Amino acid sequence: MENEQTFFDFAAEAGLTKHFGGLEGTAELVGLCHIGEGSYVLDVGCGVGATACFLAKRYGCRVMGVDIRARMVERAEERARRDGLSDQVAFRVADAQDLPFEDDLFDAVITESVTAFPEDKQRAVNEYARVTKPGGYVGLAESTWLQVPPPPELVAWVSQDVGSCVRPLAADDWMGLLENAGLQDITMRLHPVDAKHEAKLLTQRYGYGGMIGSALRMLVMLVRNPAYRRFVKGVRESGVIPENLDEYFGYGLYVGRK
Repeated sequence: MENEQTFFDFAAEAGLTKHFGGLEGTAELVGLCHIGEGSYVLDVGCGVGATACFLAKRYGCRVMGVDIRARMVERAEERARRDGLSDQVAFRVADAQDLPFEDDLFDAVITESVTAFPEDKQRAVNEYARVTKPGGYVGLAESTWLQVPPPPELVAWVSQDVGSCVRPLAADDWMGLLENAGLQDITMRLHPVDAKHEAKLLTQRYGYGGMIGSALRMLVMLVRNPAYRRFVKGVRESGVIPENLDEYFGYGLYVGRK
């Protein structure tokens, strides 16, 4: 649990969260969920607010972002103010497994590299479906095992790169969660993970200015925080990308209609 906290707390302080596929994956998910101008969207696990602000700017929709960590929400609110989007985007602290919203509220509920983390994934997906309007969409962009069982070294690499408590599923299991939540017309798109390309997508997501700002914050943490130095050391020691990564590990877009 300490490692899990360290991973996300440092990400919040750096102002940098990521998901596989970057903005390209987000745009693909938006299309599958039929999100457009006037849509009211719930972004579960919003992190520092990059996706929520992207949706508001690019598609003209309203977005509610929730994250389980208060520091993430603070960073997201800072981003919305900086981008002049506070009238379109709002954020609050909430657990994906117990959403503080009424039934049938949102036109779409999306998650990106979020639902792989909760212990009770079905409970979380049930909550997504509950707060979605009839005819609306639930869309997941989540890490996926393309072949099972994966080799132990890949499991270790994913745990270090994505987060210590992440539990990716196979594609059929992700689709099963949507089906069990009562969703219909379920669609799936699978993509392998190219770790080098993902690094480029991160720059695209935050821009060079954002990446420089995050790098400076990381440098300050490296100097001042012994726990962060231990974290970075662990990343370096396990940072070699497995050669067979794209054979076993990727991400999938999973969408169902209520």
